[in-house]
Amino acid sequence: MSQVERGENREERIDFEVVVDAYDEEERAMGWYYYLAENLNFPFQAKWITRKRPEGRDVEVIEMSPGDDCSHDMFVEVRYQEGTIEDIFSARLSEIHPINVDEETAEAIADWHYWVARGYEF
Repeated sequence: MSQVERGENREERIDFEVVVDAYDEEERAMGWYYYLAENLNFPFQAKWITRKRPEGRDVEVIEMSPGDDCSHDMFVEVRYQEGTIEDIFSARLSEIHPINVDEETAEAIADWHYWVARGYEF
């Protein structure tokens, strides 16, 4: 059972904007992909927090990963810089914690974090 309390407004938004008319895993994944692609305003700053690095890394989220990469989880492309070395990685959106983003981006990311925390699957 999920430790995240059910949010009726969020559930309604997910049902009617994200996974509406989705009948299988693939359609739910595509629904999420397009919802996020339309509602995340790139680029934005974030902390990329993983189990291996719980203190997080400062990154710039630059775009959604390709749709084929998002059939089982949602990924974004992040630019990470350490000293003079810069690289781009794919990161799970559930590990991204936005910093000072617009309301639309914050809500879309919070929707995805909620979906994952509730234990929902495609």
